[in-house]
Amino acid sequence: MKLICGSIFSTLRKLAYISKVTAYIIKDIEFENPNKSRKEGLMGTKILWALLILLIIVNPIYGVYCEPQPSKCNCQAEPELSRTEKTQYDELLYQLQKYWAELSLYNGTPNGLFDRNMETAVKNFQKKHHIKASGIIDHETWQTIGSVSNTAGVTSNLPPGKVEILIDLNTLTLSVLVNRRPFHSFPVAIGKIDTPSPAGAWKIINKGYWTGGKTKWLGLSVPFGVYGIHGTNQSWSIGHRASKGCIRMFNHHLEYVYQWVNPGTPVYIDGDPFRDRRLLKRGLTGSDVYFLQIRLKQLGYSTKQPNGVYDYWTETAMKKCQQNMNLPITGNVSYQEYYRLRLYQTD
Repeated sequence: MKLICGSIFSTLRKLAYISKVTAYIIKDIEFENPNKSRKEGLMGTKILWALLILLIIVNPIYGVYCEPQPSKCNCQAEPELSRTEKTQYDELLYQLQKYWAELSLYNGTPNGLFDRNMETAVKNFQKKHHIKASGIIDHETWQTIGSVSNTAGVTSNLPPGKVEILIDLNTLTLSVLVNRRPFHSFPVAIGKIDTPSPAGAWKIINKGYWTGGKTKWLGLSVPFGVYGIHGTNQSWSIGHRASKGCIRMFNHHLEYVYQWVNPGTPVYIDGDPFRDRRLLKRGLTGSDVYFLQIRLKQLGYSTKQPNGVYDYWTETAMKKCQQNMNLPITGNVSYQEYYRLRLYQTD
């Protein structure tokens, strides 16, 4: 059972409070019992300090010696699917059927329906991999689907040197660099147009298990949301824009990268944050918002620190900019603002 750590600061505050209470208790004992022997007083003090130590060791909420678990990102774990229940996951079923058809695990034309043909395919898959042939795509079946991959061509022997990660949003690859030289590259899935992956220079801040599933997790130091590198049971999504902003890897590929990196490892996500030219407005987050805020600050329209969140202050700064440029004052960023603010790559 995993321990869920609380904040170290809240732990210290609690310990300081209990220490103060302990001091008052000891003082009261001395006041009410001025003739109490030194031996008895020391015994009471030892008991109180023992309680403090016990709090640190066994308290699962405020303990400071357990590893912090990653926060929850916006990605969702795969749902349980069956023929008897109507679902709204037609696209997910279609992609699975298409993937299985390529592996000769599904006979028929992919249709996105959990019909009798799909149920038979699920049962055959479960029998083949020695799990209960229920015909239901449950958590265990999803894990097995995600583990069916070829691990050939990857070595786990990392050469000595400084390790960095480079993720290219154009080629959809993750490269492990050692002393700035490519060691190994892996295909990945990145964020959709509406939920882009955060371009920029970040660091790994935590390691653990992804809260949306049983795969490993590498959390990133992105200030405007919870983003990370994690595995997926939807192997067909690798090589596409399919996530809510996180970087997806084949589960077995992530196992290698996980053992090569540590908190503090630099992660560079390379790509044009404005390449999708999405309409930016209040409430959105992302690296495009982050670099827009930098631009507005450079031009003197904002004094706030960039945080990647299109908040009231960003909207206000954008309205000032639009007023100065004789543009419609909407507070949003559309094609006109992209062009006038030069928010695009130039040759």
